[in-house]
Amino acid sequence: MRTHFCSHLNSHHTDQTVTLYGWIDRRRDHGGVVFLDLRDRSGIVQVVSDPQRTPASYTQAAELRHESVVKVQGRVTQRPPDSLNPRLASGEIEVYADSLELLNGLGRPLPFGVSVHEAETVREELRLKYRYLDLRAARMSHNLQLRHRVVKTLRRYLEDVEGFLEVETPILTRSTPEGARDYLVPSRVNPGEWFALPQSPQLFKQLLMVAGYERYYQVARCFRDEDLRADRQPEFTQLDLEMSFLTQEEVMDLNEGLIVHLFKEIKGIDLPRPFKRLTYAQAMDRYGSDKPDTRYGLELVDVSGLLVGCGFKVFTEAIAQGGLVKVLPVPGGNETLSNVRIKPGGDLFKVAQEAGAKGLAYLRVRAGGEIDTIGALRDNLTPEQKRQLLTQTGAEPGDLLLFAAGPAPQVHKTLDRLRQYIARELGLIDPDLINLLWVTDFPMFEWNDGEQRLESLHHPFTAPYPEDVHDLKSARAQAYDLVYNGLEIGGGSLRIYQPELQRRVFDTIGISEETARDKFGFLLEAFEYGSPPHGGIAYGLDRLVMLLAGEESIRDVIAFPKTQQARCLLTEAPAGVDPKQLRELQVTSTHRPKIPGDASRTP
Repeated sequence: MRTHFCSHLNSHHTDQTVTLYGWIDRRRDHGGVVFLDLRDRSGIVQVVSDPQRTPASYTQAAELRHESVVKVQGRVTQRPPDSLNPRLASGEIEVYADSLELLNGLGRPLPFGVSVHEAETVREELRLKYRYLDLRAARMSHNLQLRHRVVKTLRRYLEDVEGFLEVETPILTRSTPEGARDYLVPSRVNPGEWFALPQSPQLFKQLLMVAGYERYYQVARCFRDEDLRADRQPEFTQLDLEMSFLTQEEVMDLNEGLIVHLFKEIKGIDLPRPFKRLTYAQAMDRYGSDKPDTRYGLELVDVSGLLVGCGFKVFTEAIAQGGLVKVLPVPGGNETLSNVRIKPGGDLFKVAQEAGAKGLAYLRVRAGGEIDTIGALRDNLTPEQKRQLLTQTGAEPGDLLLFAAGPAPQVHKTLDRLRQYIARELGLIDPDLINLLWVTDFPMFEWNDGEQRLESLHHPFTAPYPEDVHDLKSARAQAYDLVYNGLEIGGGSLRIYQPELQRRVFDTIGISEETARDKFGFLLEAFEYGSPPHGGIAYGLDRLVMLLAGEESIRDVIAFPKTQQARCLLTEAPAGVDPKQLRELQVTSTHRPKIPGDASRTP
């Protein structure tokens, strides 16, 4: 039987006989003595085979290949002082192999090197195709073990400190309007009817509050059929919480305790409390984003009031149409950001254009407060407007001012993108700094231009502030997002628990009474039986672990992720199915593969 894991061995085990199992990470032959790095889940230990001391294992050791699976029996020996390896947990010792047993070798060449010593860069597509090999590598092993520790820490705190109860909610449920596109599952035993995979456990956790469970949590699998990015997956995991009889302040305070505990246990960092807070309006005004990265400055300045009467057409038209003119001041920007980069073809212009801007106006502050910009802007600013512009933005000689003009959402999106890009370019971001921020008081609704209607900014079960219920269209939501260095890691709200108010919200976003009764009748009925006030939050567990691991993609903290095309390269899913299965489900595919040269056959 195995006696120890590899990296658990140290000088306290000297002279003990041990049995180890694992993979050969690396083999080195030094003048007749063979050194093997044996790797298991815990890490690496050095195994030695010497023709004099361990002749029984020597022939086998000389023939082993990388990634062979072996059993080792041997004696733990203190390493000589000049060969200690502080980079290994087992670096004080080595194991002299009395016997080596090959359990399984390689039947084909490795598609890429697995050992930490093989520093080749492997394409992500190849890593995902052979994910079981990629998961052997030190990076992925570290990330998955970190993920385990994060979940373990969260569970223990919620259960042992805050008294939460873990409850599993259904995976097969019904499709409901609002939110992202559902993944649908046809029902064989109920022909013509469909399940949906849950986008979140939202309705069930609210029903658990009606049922009196008061403090629920779940490490929940969720599914959304949406366009993907580096930090999105079609199936993902969230830490889901719901609580009864707590105010918004109490919910946020409880969650601060949870996050502070997590960082202390996982990173050894003492986070200060309370976390900084901004309202949605403040965040948009100062940063152009509802999830701002506050590790650096570069705050926006609204100069719409100052420029109402200026003669620069781009600005005056934007203001006249109800839009904004805002400035992103860049201290010292004259030195590093040239005109070529701001004008068409330049990288800053491209960033603004990709955000939807038609152009990028700028102004440079020279010595003595003189300004340097395009003639159309310079000639249409009065001396007083120039002076006020420098005063409002706090600009000094050497600074660069970048302007965006137009509808507020477009202005904010443009300057937010520029702000982030420039901060990276100028090295303004301290990678060791951790800024956690609550963003609160979101609008209840936002306008959907495509559908010409209001839609919920979070979801239609979010409660408005009591003082705003008289006019729901302009109401503020009792909602709160937790932002970590510019990325949202959690979002929640107090919920509606009165059926009449819930019906009013449905009506505001265009869900008819008939549709509400059909899709949400069970929830509305439950509210009639003594629903308590309640609220909750959900954390994107994949994204949180990604940030704690210092990775840039959640695919690197998920064991078997999908690509950005929502495909599994390992199993080649999704894939076709036997026509018999479709007949049993009474489902027919309307997809027709495109045939080259045949314009009538389209996907």
